[in-house]
Amino acid sequence: MDAVRARGLVQRFGRQVALGPVDVTLPVRGRLAVLGGNGAGKTTLLRVLATAARPVDGRLELLGLDASRQRDRLRARLGYLGHQAGLYPALTALENLEFFATLHGLGRRDAEAALALVRFGPLAGRRVEQLSRGQQQRLALARAVLHRPELLVLDEPDASLDGEGRDVLAGLFEGRTVVMATHDAGLARELCDRAMLLKAGRDSGNPWTLRVVGGD
Repeated sequence: MDAVRARGLVQRFGRQVALGPVDVTLPVRGRLAVLGGNGAGKTTLLRVLATAARPVDGRLELLGLDASRQRDRLRARLGYLGHQAGLYPALTALENLEFFATLHGLGRRDAEAALALVRFGPLAGRRVEQLSRGQQQRLALARAVLHRPELLVLDEPDASLDGEGRDVLAGLFEGRTVVMATHDAGLARELCDRAMLLKAGRDSGNPWTLRVVGGD
């Protein structure tokens, strides 16, 4: 079973075509890097793959489920990080994750385990507004994996991360299917086994989409 099977995805904003048609196939535990310049359609594609936006045309199956008709069943199996961290500034790191844990029917231990995954240590009791941008990004990654999702959809997760943060990011990929948008081709080659290059909302057909170091 493929983890992601998309055919003819199209997204428009008014009369402007922002994406597509685009096809994406990714096996279970595959890692796809989505590359492209600003305005290439990366964020639009990731929002569709995360079920945060519905395409105007095309078919999308995630983890064997129809992303349109079975969206609610998919939400617990997906982890999504967009451009916004989605954190509450006045709450501590642990309080943030405890809140999101409650939404998933989880508890404090799950929140603490997620913080350990991103090596937060003594920062757990610090308010988000006191954290650096890189620390906030690591906390946002913890939120994305808090409920142990099978599929991670990450929009520029390397933003503001230092060396340790990038090591954390690599660790979160283990055992999961991942779609990651990034401007860093080097990081994409390091963490992913395949890639696609978007230009003006469409797959460029660059040969690197067929093979990345470690890919099939």
